[in-house]
Amino acid sequence: MSGQTPRFALNHMICPSLSVHELMDGAVDLGLDAVELRNDVQENSILTLEQAQAAGELARERGIRILSINALYPFNIWNEERAEQAEKLAQLARACGAEALVLCPLVDADHGLNTQDSHAHVVKALKGLDPIFEHHDIRGLVEPLGFPISSLRTKQAAIEAIRELGLEHRFSVVHDTFHHRGADEQNYFPDMTGLVHISGVEDKAISFKDMLDDHRILIGPEDRLGNVEQIHDLLERGYTGYFSVEPFSRPVWDLEDPLGATRESIEYVRQALNQ
Repeated sequence: MSGQTPRFALNHMICPSLSVHELMDGAVDLGLDAVELRNDVQENSILTLEQAQAAGELARERGIRILSINALYPFNIWNEERAEQAEKLAQLARACGAEALVLCPLVDADHGLNTQDSHAHVVKALKGLDPIFEHHDIRGLVEPLGFPISSLRTKQAAIEAIRELGLEHRFSVVHDTFHHRGADEQNYFPDMTGLVHISGVEDKAISFKDMLDDHRILIGPEDRLGNVEQIHDLLERGYTGYFSVEPFSRPVWDLEDPLGATRESIEYVRQALNQ
């Protein structure tokens, strides 16, 4: 299908029970050179400057890039509390050498935002985040969440806000294969894509609009999301960044060897791309 070779990374959601040390060692064992750290994986979260500095030192020793800390939530409900959270996370990102912060929108059936309101909220948040990120020399990765109850479902909507403000140098979007399919978004934006999250769904009993994070597993032959096609299309359209493996499913976390299973999944994707 494609002769291009995608670059893979490990998101800490691959197995939250792994320590940061184990995550980075696992990446090295898999022949990968990049990870995403998180602030929502219990005791293995990056929450303090000491933890961030230790993670940064370890990454430098291992030759690992820290692509992001994931995530500021809900980034598009901008207020004093969110600004304080953003400042703290930006400090942590700088301390560990992370290149960006992932920004996730509010997911709530009662968010009450129409399209115009949603746009205004994103614009307000990006305006507030820009000086914080400029000060700490990091980028923002806006990740639309395709759930029907999400307040920002599509990359198109996120990009419109970024471009309205002329902040393409500061913000880009995350193409998440799960959310791309869940939102039924057809368009690709390789020039505005800073990172890709990949995971699979095999459960045939659910509709795409009913998919939840718990359904997200590693990519294999029974994947319903069209991951291989999405990855191929992104590569063909000129995307050169990382594809970060991000399952959210406990059946993956509870595997005897989740990193070994990840190796098999990555190899499956590589082979499928070359068929």
